[in-house]
Amino acid sequence: MERQSIEEKATAFRREPVHSRFIAGGPHMSTLQDHNVSWKNVPTRTITAGGVEFAYRELGQDNPGTPVVFLVHLAAVMDNWDPRVVDGFAAKHRVVVFDNRGVGASSGSPANSMEQMAEDAITFIKAMGFEQVDLFGFSMGGMIAQEIALMEPQLVRKMIITGTGPAGGVGISKVAHVTYLDMVRGWLSRQDPKQFLFFTRTPSGIRAGTEFLARLQERSENRDNKITIRALQAQLKALRSWGSKRPADLSRVHQPVLVANGDSDRMVPSSNTHDLARRLPNSELIIYPDSGHGAVFQFHADFVPKALEFLARQQRPETTDRQT
Repeated sequence: MERQSIEEKATAFRREPVHSRFIAGGPHMSTLQDHNVSWKNVPTRTITAGGVEFAYRELGQDNPGTPVVFLVHLAAVMDNWDPRVVDGFAAKHRVVVFDNRGVGASSGSPANSMEQMAEDAITFIKAMGFEQVDLFGFSMGGMIAQEIALMEPQLVRKMIITGTGPAGGVGISKVAHVTYLDMVRGWLSRQDPKQFLFFTRTPSGIRAGTEFLARLQERSENRDNKITIRALQAQLKALRSWGSKRPADLSRVHQPVLVANGDSDRMVPSSNTHDLARRLPNSELIIYPDSGHGAVFQFHADFVPKALEFLARQQRPETTDRQT
């Protein structure tokens, strides 16, 4: 069966009723955000669209402006987001975090290409009733964000993409090898593989990794389902294809983009971050020292204010005499 086009999927979820319900924790909340709610206790809801029941969490509903949709990394579910980053964004913005199709608590078969993941994310965003969003994509999520901006540019106001690279980028097709290697290192040393994958092995990197992993456990109840082997394999296949794909014409992405990474990313080599910043015509670049793939978590106290300032900044109106 041929994969549905984005237009067909959009028509499908417009025709079918969109259902939303709680799947975890607590009494029904009002539309306005309860100020006692944070990432560690926000309820998980679901919404059904395009034949998929998407699990999501939402904070900062009473904040004005464009919603920020988070797109997560390889092998991750909602619980893999750093609470300091989510709560930091939600202090000023409406923040929506979700599990894509077949991942975590969302139903369906996991997608095995970035294009499919982007189509599913678009289906979710439209089902939420958003006409335009800001995207925050980390690692694989940054790749999905690029595809969304190319597929439906009118849906995206601004993007923040971190620890990521462009299609065909250096070393991206080898992410599976690096991932499996560090999974073994973690097993042998009885440590979480993210300690190796996301952080440097310097004293400051090791300390940052330990602190990050502790923060991920702050949500102790109503946690998400862990990713399945099937979903992980599908994502690794998508990464191999993305790394071998012909580079996209990123000059078509005219939205403001904040690009960030550490100077020593092992998973998606940091040279890709510089390449993205060069190829995106309206980009800003942040490179953090002595840090790797998870630099924005290691330096969350610096990154979050910079990200909020970027999102708050007024966009310059596009001129009609843009050089191409």
